Amino acid sequence: MKRISALMMAMTMAMGTVAAGAAHAGSGSRTDRDTLRRDANALLDQGAPGVLAELDTPRGEVTVRSGFGDADRETPVPWNARFRIGSFTKTYVAATVLQLVGEGRLSLEDTVERWLPGVVSGNGNDGSRITVRQLLQHTSGLPEYLRAMPELFDREQFERARFRTFRPHDLVARAMRFEPDFAPGEDLRYSNTNYILAGMIIHRVTGHSWQHEVRTRIIEPLGLRHTYAPGSFPFVPGPNAVGYARFLTDLDRPEDPGTWTEPVDTTVLNPTWGGAAGAMISTTEDGNRFLRALLGGRVLRPAQLAEMTRTVRAPYFDPAWPGARYGLGLMWIPNSCGGSWSHGGDIHGFKTRNGVTTDGTRSVVVSINSDSLVPKPGAPELTTDPTVELIEHALCGTR
Repeated sequence: MKRISALMMAMTMAMGTVAAGAAHAGSGSRTDRDTLRRDANALLDQGAPGVLAELDTPRGEVTVRSGFGDADRETPVPWNARFRIGSFTKTYVAATVLQLVGEGRLSLEDTVERWLPGVVSGNGNDGSRITVRQLLQHTSGLPEYLRAMPELFDREQFERARFRTFRPHDLVARAMRFEPDFAPGEDLRYSNTNYILAGMIIHRVTGHSWQHEVRTRIIEPLGLRHTYAPGSFPFVPGPNAVGYARFLTDLDRPEDPGTWTEPVDTTVLNPTWGGAAGAMISTTEDGNRFLRALLGGRVLRPAQLAEMTRTVRAPYFDPAWPGARYGLGLMWIPNSCGGSWSHGGDIHGFKTRNGVTTDGTRSVVVSINSDSLVPKPGAPELTTDPTVELIEHALCGTR
């Protein structure tokens, strides 16, 4: 698990010349705009090819961009760029499950076995001991199916598999090759297997795919015009940056820089390997609208929002987000103004980070067109996620 986690976080790239930062005309304050632009520029030193960030506040919105959306052509990230949001998908899926809970169609204490009999079994994995709550909170102990997917980390295998469709049952079956990480409820460890199963449960309860339910319950009611759950469709619709990734030439030596390929354009791919754990596409505008609506009480009933924001300590996320706690598809991150809610996501070529205040009045979404970063020589050495300062300033800097 640790090796695969290192691979996922280390699919990195470094770019050369960068474009000057720019700010889009908006009604937000000049201080917010200048601070956000400065922090976006700082991400270029941390290895970001290009950055698009939008801050929404009661005083208006500010959008900035920096670096290149296409490094070869040296063109900027489009202002209205669509991008793959990776694991930010989990927040939409968790909210959909919680809507079903609010309707009395399932319970957070239902077992996986009740809805998916026989699916979670073998090598000590037992769906009759795991609840829906534990799936959404990553306390199930289920092993990570990515451990059995070398085609995501080796370039030649990736090129052969990049348009392949993966079925949810097949992804879970890969996870069942391994023993559980721990007994259900005894710890927290992030595992994408949990959300593949959550998507399968949505299908079993409603008779519709998780994509259909997310679209009809969240995307359409909130008017998220550029948010998609694309299924197997391999393209990013509309304007977008090029998404870059690097691959290992030796899967057993991820810590050795000499084992990495040059940056590869991975924008076009079949995202079904991510499924309900990470296959969606969105924009900074739509991401902010969703976060504000969610924390503002316009997506879930009060009882279900309370469940979503009931957290447990999550040392798994240290030191990237010190003191983080995890709820149901949402992470609580301490900051200087009381803390914020967030759920980032990484997928080939794209990194998404975000944050929203507890009252849903102030939010920020950041898109980087590389799924992990290699700092430039001489760049400040960071121990936390490189976007921590930007999000802190955006949510706490001017209130």
